[in-house]
Amino acid sequence: MKKVGLFFGTFNPIHIGHLVIANHLVEFSNLDEVWFVITPMSPFKTKKTLLDNHHRYQMVNEATKDYPKIKPSKIEFDLPQPNYTINTLVHLEEHFEKRYEFALIMGEDNLKGFHKWKNYETILENHYIYVYPRVSKGKVEHQFKDNPRIHQIDAPIMEISSTFIRENHKKGKNIKPLLPHTVWKYMDEMNFYR
Repeated sequence: MKKVGLFFGTFNPIHIGHLVIANHLVEFSNLDEVWFVITPMSPFKTKKTLLDNHHRYQMVNEATKDYPKIKPSKIEFDLPQPNYTINTLVHLEEHFEKRYEFALIMGEDNLKGFHKWKNYETILENHYIYVYPRVSKGKVEHQFKDNPRIHQIDAPIMEISSTFIRENHKKGKNIKPLLPHTVWKYMDEMNFYR
């Protein structure tokens, strides 16, 4: 059974930090594939800076073309909103019936708030969690330390954010090195975040 790591995010836009972490996980952990699960635009919250679902999917698709073990996923686009990670996991389990074993990928900053997630105990009972390092404040809850289902991954620390990219692109700064070439091209042609 293939082990698939699910990397959730708005990917607005996807940048090299996302790719470095995903690639590190497929090359240096026991995951066979990483899927970028693009979080849909919530009909309840309209964020002016959030691009349309299909544009963000297209950018993730462009970014992952040369990485056969990394794939874009729009599985959440068809789920009722607002959606919770537990619902996505249940949906994937039903949809792919025992063909894949799904794990979660999250930054250490997210692990610190994991105890607040809906049904987090159920997630932890049924799925492994791969945690990559982030520079962040606060501490990891006691129950998540030394948990056999939580793997700390020694990936490079990537302090690049999509917010930084959007804000500085708007100011006319050159943010090209922070993006995969194909994503930059798409973003530039579509005149996004200007």
